[in-house]
Amino acid sequence: MHAMQYAVTLPADYDMEIVRRRVATKGHLLDAWEGLRLKAYLVRERGAHGSPVNQYAPFYLWNTLAGMNAFLWTGPFQGIVDDFGRPSVRQWAGLAYEEGVAARSRARVAVLRRRQVPDGALLSDFMADAARESGRLAGEDGAILSASAVDTSRWEVIHFSLRENHPPEADGDVYEVLRICAPGRGRSPG
Repeated sequence: MHAMQYAVTLPADYDMEIVRRRVATKGHLLDAWEGLRLKAYLVRERGAHGSPVNQYAPFYLWNTLAGMNAFLWTGPFQGIVDDFGRPSVRQWAGLAYEEGVAARSRARVAVLRRRQVPDGALLSDFMADAARESGRLAGEDGAILSASAVDTSRWEVIHFSLRENHPPEADGDVYEVLRICAPGRGRSPG
């Protein structure tokens, strides 16, 4: 499994309905994308849930690198580049994925938390703890799924979760989920 996200930060007075319409009309393009486990179409609006910015920031879980590369090099990503410029695309190697206690519910909220791997940490223990954290997050009331991944160029671990409701104490960036497509959610990574 591979995780990927890019964020398009928009002006403070940007009409976020433009993004909502874009997702409503183009979101179906990945509904059957080969190698894609899940795409969460995410937005943050300035002032909502503590967000300092307006942002379109979809998050992806890929079962295959071939699917991810096809999306980036020959797929709908070119539309983002054409309309908003070429954003930096963050990628993480997957550590864990867990279906949540509310796995069949509609995702309304996503939370993305980042943690630095401390210098001197025993990597095997730290990564095992990060994987266990996915299980803990998946067990929370309202959790649909949870994933953990690591970027070894920055030694950063992320915890991503989809939820049916806003958690009482969200530790991380909180996003509104506009749409989910999950052609490979039930499949094992390739």
